[in-house]
Amino acid sequence: MTTPHDSTPEQIDAAARHAADAAPAWATSSGATRARLLRGLADALEGARERLVPLADGETGLGPGRLNGELDRTAFQLRGFADKAEQGDAFAFTEDEAVAGAPPAGRPRLARVRVPLGPVAMFSASNFPFAFSVLGGDTAAALAAGCTVVVKAHPGHPGLSREVMKLAQGVVQQQGLPAGVLGMVEGAGIEVGVRLVQAPQIAAVAFTGSFRGGRALERVAQERPRPIPFFGELGSVNPIVPTPAVLAAQGPQLAQTL
Repeated sequence: MTTPHDSTPEQIDAAARHAADAAPAWATSSGATRARLLRGLADALEGARERLVPLADGETGLGPGRLNGELDRTAFQLRGFADKAEQGDAFAFTEDEAVAGAPPAGRPRLARVRVPLGPVAMFSASNFPFAFSVLGGDTAAALAAGCTVVVKAHPGHPGLSREVMKLAQGVVQQQGLPAGVLGMVEGAGIEVGVRLVQAPQIAAVAFTGSFRGGRALERVAQERPRPIPFFGELGSVNPIVPTPAVLAAQGPQLAQTL
């Protein structure tokens, strides 16, 4: 078992700066370059399966069967986003020509382009140590869109997170890409996540986890001098059965929350 530790404020700030330094080059990279990285990450993940699955099982207890399937899913996600990047989805250009006349019949020329937001803070989940973690779907989507990523590792599987990040950074280096394309910070408390979201270089947040934790980070993102988007998957699908006493005492608050 690996002991989790909290990244220092200096380490968090440095990770955000490195992601920002790499952002311009990655934002202007071609679809082929992005696809090559994503497929390289998928290949590396599968190539280290015999080492990573036992490590993940030791930290999470989810079992080799489940974890092998999840690793397959993660590689599939990476390759799926590689295909999208190669097909040009991240560079889509939509244009409506001008129509003469006064509105509503007439209109000016309208054009829409897709521009990478910038460095994304990606928060790993506890219960999917591969598919919603260092190289999970949020990371794959951000990289395919031309955004650099700073992963906030989950303390429930720190050893696996470090090994996967080490693997990923090796691929980044082998392909001659800026090291700041993909980085990571760690921490068991909320302080590390808050510091990361508050970093001025961070342009968006991706989060999968609890309702309480997600809402707290969303508030941090919205209370910045320049608010940034928060993409969150919060809570669960578990049934909630309030008792009559709770409804009588907290009915309006529960209704607002749900």
